[in-house]
Amino acid sequence: MRLFDQWTLEAIRAEGASMSWFEEQRFDWTPQIISAMDQVMKGHTIILVTDHERRWFSSYILETINKKFKERPLIPIVALDALYSHLDTHGDAKEMDVLGDMLDISFKSEYFVWYIGRGGNEQRADFAKRTDNALMWIMDENYPNALMLRSYDSHIDIKLLQLYRLFDRTLAAVLFGEIDVHA
Repeated sequence: MRLFDQWTLEAIRAEGASMSWFEEQRFDWTPQIISAMDQVMKGHTIILVTDHERRWFSSYILETINKKFKERPLIPIVALDALYSHLDTHGDAKEMDVLGDMLDISFKSEYFVWYIGRGGNEQRADFAKRTDNALMWIMDENYPNALMLRSYDSHIDIKLLQLYRLFDRTLAAVLFGEIDVHA
């Protein structure tokens, strides 16, 4: 079994020069992905949350993560918008607590939030920040234990797709025992 950090570096380099931008940022990636992979391996559901500009990306992830040709176990994943369409109308902490309680009851506290989008005053980011063990790809905000990106990067959509590809490859490698994220 290969070391996770070395495997990640090789996976980035295998993508060629187009992903060289991520070599140094992989150190921010590693702790988050280790946590996410641990939770997936425990059977936890992924609650996918994106800001409005990245809804296309949410759809893309939901369409591709469990494609039949991947020949791997299905990954439990759902978009928060499908569970609760009023997220944008909630503002205060009490309402967010009620939403968190609903998810705890529905998923028996066996879920984690994967947030992709802007930080700052984004209500959807605030929801993700309130949850434990969230996987956060946050833009325009330096937030602890989050992968930071820039929304104004002219290549942000391409970078998101590259990151998802790396996430998906990591997921497959972990599921099939090719790598141990703790090694």
